[in-house]
Amino acid sequence: MSTAAEPKLRIGIVSPYSLTVPGGVQAQVLGLARELRRVGHEARVLGPCDGPPPESFVTPLGNSLPLAANGSIAPLAPDPPASLRTLRVLRDEGFDVIHLHEPLVPGPAMTALVVHTAPTVATFHAAGTSASYRLLKSALSRMIDRIDCKVVVSKDALALAQSHLGGEYEVLFNGVEIDQIRAVDPVARPEGSTRPIVFFCGRHEDRKGLHVLVDAVIGCDLDVTVWVGSDGPDTAALMERTAGDERFEWLGRISDTDKFARLQTADVFCAPSLGGESFGVVLIEAMAAGTTVVASSLDGYRNVATDGEDAILVPPGDPDALCGGLRRALSGSEEVERLRRAGLARAETFAMSRLAEEYLRIYREVVVHSSP
Repeated sequence: MSTAAEPKLRIGIVSPYSLTVPGGVQAQVLGLARELRRVGHEARVLGPCDGPPPESFVTPLGNSLPLAANGSIAPLAPDPPASLRTLRVLRDEGFDVIHLHEPLVPGPAMTALVVHTAPTVATFHAAGTSASYRLLKSALSRMIDRIDCKVVVSKDALALAQSHLGGEYEVLFNGVEIDQIRAVDPVARPEGSTRPIVFFCGRHEDRKGLHVLVDAVIGCDLDVTVWVGSDGPDTAALMERTAGDERFEWLGRISDTDKFARLQTADVFCAPSLGGESFGVVLIEAMAAGTTVVASSLDGYRNVATDGEDAILVPPGDPDALCGGLRRALSGSEEVERLRRAGLARAETFAMSRLAEEYLRIYREVVVHSSP
């Protein structure tokens, strides 16, 4: 990844979202920092934290506020105290390069972009639609001129950014810490149960499609155990609907370590999302753990999974189709074993170590370009 002749970099990675709340962007930020530090670079993560920082290299910038964003609720810190803390840290740390994730989201990332204290790389994660991009297009287009290199995580994120903001972008995949996933011991299967296990882990809101999975299991009377991770606005209603149904086990919020342990044990990971997915990191995590993937055939998920090759993809929002996909995945056929092996190989192509190499190349390019 680097040679003795190449200088070690001081890298500031900024997250607009609370680093103590599970989320795709937060996982990318922390995982990238761990990999950069592993190979000798001084990477620090700046972002809101609602409680103790999750890693020693995290600098907390205050608490977050739950705000509506992209069809979900995002834990942001757009308040002046968080901006002042961001300015102070940027001044004190003297980073060689700053890496902003979702740079146009109000809060620390946007503050760092405005002051531009060092060469700046920005990664855009969002896909689908964005009301703020549409309404504030003129102002945001001027702001992104401060970015030295713009990156998007998928072709869907590229379409959103270019359609509203214009400019040139490099497409880089999201990364997965494969060794970390495989190092976790699986959890014990439910004592006395021979049912296969289907695992869902995602925010309990309409766009994640948990209700479709519930409809599929109940409507088709599938004899499975369903592990339901995380929580959200739909939790209470769905728990009430499945009350007394011993097939459903509600886990609440779980740590990444617990998620990986359950992926190692589950027979199927199910991602029945309805939209708004720019990239299927959780599908790669499931593949890396050797779990068969059944997911909606969304563009974002097709960035990482191919139906019949390394996963089973079904039309979104269709409980009967999802039921059929789950039955295929639980059939114990040679096809299922082939999908599982192909998934293991597919996951290797998204290793965080490879992503870190790509970002180090970009960091060095912008640093050199910005040198007087």
